Amino acid sequence: MSHVPYLFNVTKPAPDLAPDIAERIETVREKSGFLPNVFSALSYFPAEFRAFFDYHDALMEGESGLTKAEREMIVVATSATNRCTYCVVAHGAIYRIRSKHPYRSDQLAIDFERADLSDREKAILRFAHTVSLHPETVTPEDFAPLYELGLTDDDIWRVGAITAFFALSNRLAGFAKIMPNQEFYLMGRDRPAP
Repeated sequence: MSHVPYLFNVTKPAPDLAPDIAERIETVREKSGFLPNVFSALSYFPAEFRAFFDYHDALMEGESGLTKAEREMIVVATSATNRCTYCVVAHGAIYRIRSKHPYRSDQLAIDFERADLSDREKAILRFAHTVSLHPETVTPEDFAPLYELGLTDDDIWRVGAITAFFALSNRLAGFAKIMPNQEFYLMGRDRPAP
């Protein structure tokens, strides 16, 4: 006899949400027009929900020398490496909106080296991929190309922290089979290519 976990491809939030979590969920639902499935899944674990989204917001919305589009770019490219359907699709949608490029997230998910990116963006993604795949090999020499393109130590920390945080997110979405909401697939695609 097999047992299917109650948290497998969750699409509805937990019942009896704490007021702060219910408020956050309602705010997200109002802003986006739907509730991303990751919010539903994490709502079953209130302490983790709070910690996850607090760190997410610090990395993705806080002050930084990285643009918000660059941050989303890191998520899409490294999540593709980690084979996370949820994060590639969901953050690909956010990247399309923030970068104002309707097709570039698809390029990032397949081969960022061939994507239509600046030297700075490619250097960021090369470093992020090293952190994602071989973090133990990072040396001070790996910082040099980033310094040459104007990144600071704080910016480089942020690249590494985003990569690491979303590796955690990728694995949560992977084992729990959290799938992207249908709404994500078309977001940011309603404009002609630049």
